Formats: sequence, structure tokens, C-alpha cells
Amino acid sequence: MSLTINIYYTGKNGSAKAFAKEMVESGLVERIRNEEGNLKYEYFFPMDDEETVLLIDRWENEEVLDKHHKTEMMKEIAKLRDKYNLHMRVEQFVEKNKHK
Repeated sequence: MSLTINIYYTGKNGSAKAFAKEMVESGLVERIRNEEGNLKYEYFFPMDDEETVLLIDRWENEEVLDKHHKTEMMKEIAKLRDKYNLHMRVEQFVEKNKHK
């Protein structure tokens, strides 16, 4: 079973894109991608909403995601989110292993 989390970060005056850029440039994104159990951590920019950035975050299972949520990196992300005054909308999808 894997988990995919879509996080929509929305701000004003390009702040969401600036947040994503700082996440990458600070090395946070690379550190998260290197965590055990991380399958995907990528930012996308919706064509019809210039003030929103979509993060697609995928993990092997709930245990590794819970472990990630307890890391110091989460505090760093929260500080950046506050710095850029972003609002979040979260969607979570569970992919179950299919048996034939």
C-alpha cells in the first residue's frame, strides 16, 4: 500500500512559487527525497492558477509518512510556509496492492 498526498500551497504575488524555489535551493527537497520510504516529492504549477503550487508527495506506507512528520524538516517547512504566508489544501490517496 502506498500513500499519495497532494498539497496545494496558495499565496499572493508569487509567494507559492518562491516557497517552492526556496524548498529546492535550501536542500530540503533533496533531504526529503532521500528519506527511507519516500517515492516522490515534486512540485507542479497549475496553468489556470498562477498563485498555487501543487506538491505531489508519495510514500511507501503510513509508517514512513508518520516518521517523516516527526522530523525536524517538518519544522523547517512550517517556518517557510509561514514566511511566505501560504494556505494549504491537502488530498490523500491510498493505493492498495492488487492481488490477482
